[in-house]
Amino acid sequence: MARGSTRPTSRDVAQAAGVSQAAVSLVLGDKWRGRVSEATAERVREAARDLGYRPNLAARNLRLGRTRTVLLVVPALTTEFFAGVYTGAARVAAEHGFGVVLYPSPEGIGPARDPFASAQSALDGVIASSMAADALSAIRGEALPLVMLDSDPAGSLGAATVNLDIADGVRQAAEHLLSLGHRHFLHLAADVPSWTFEVRARELTARLSAVPGTSMRTARAPISIEGAQAATQAALSESGVRPTAVICDDDKLAAGAYKAARRLGLRIPDDLSVTGLDDLALATAIDPELTTVRLDAELFGERGMRALLAVLEGHEPESGDIPVQLVIRGSTAPPR
Repeated sequence: MARGSTRPTSRDVAQAAGVSQAAVSLVLGDKWRGRVSEATAERVREAARDLGYRPNLAARNLRLGRTRTVLLVVPALTTEFFAGVYTGAARVAAEHGFGVVLYPSPEGIGPARDPFASAQSALDGVIASSMAADALSAIRGEALPLVMLDSDPAGSLGAATVNLDIADGVRQAAEHLLSLGHRHFLHLAADVPSWTFEVRARELTARLSAVPGTSMRTARAPISIEGAQAATQAALSESGVRPTAVICDDDKLAAGAYKAARRLGLRIPDDLSVTGLDDLALATAIDPELTTVRLDAELFGERGMRALLAVLEGHEPESGDIPVQLVIRGSTAPPR
């Protein structure tokens, strides 16, 4: 068949690959594992690419009773982290013929207005961040499959939960500062009622309390540079032994801590070490560059989407938290 002369069909793909139409359907529907060989699947995919074949999703959706649309609910898009989550989720979704609608909860947390006339009729499933969990009350519906991101597995609303290993990230940052000789800490905590920030506080307290001679103050701030600056200045100005290291729940909080340190005449890292968590672009834009825990946002989104696809197909999603990594830069040094 001359390419472009007419719209290629699954029968054309089957003939080009030397397989049945049923095999083409299995491979392009990603249901081939255990039914056809890897070599056959690749032959079908190659034939489809060569012919420029695209499945008729509208007809397929009518047969399956699906819209092939997923809603990704996140806090307000104030950092590129959730953009990365979307990118990863959308990439996996596209490989399986799904689309992803991004829906930021208007206030970051709290209820959200239903973006559809009827979410259950417009969606196949929902992926939601724990920080936007309250928004689900208006959109989830009893029959809508849900995957939670960054959420307590023991109390999750979802059919599956996907987490980054935040606890290990906090441990890595604490171990780094302890190994440098720091014993007096300020925890600049995100003032957000969310499980993921509770994990940070719990792990940091547990790790530091296990080392004799340590002390820790806690200052809470909204996730904003201005709020973090004010909270850090107040905490560092309190009487008593001043912290030599600030552990921040988020890179944006760390940027506020930088501003507070300079207002107080403190140099980073000579007088004050600072760590963050996220590894946003901001981390290498500030001076000195920030020691922080790198979270792979795109992989996070990919895993979330794969988990939802598994739920939709009645399979068990991949288990295990996603590893994180401490990236050591110029913002940390031994205390004076």
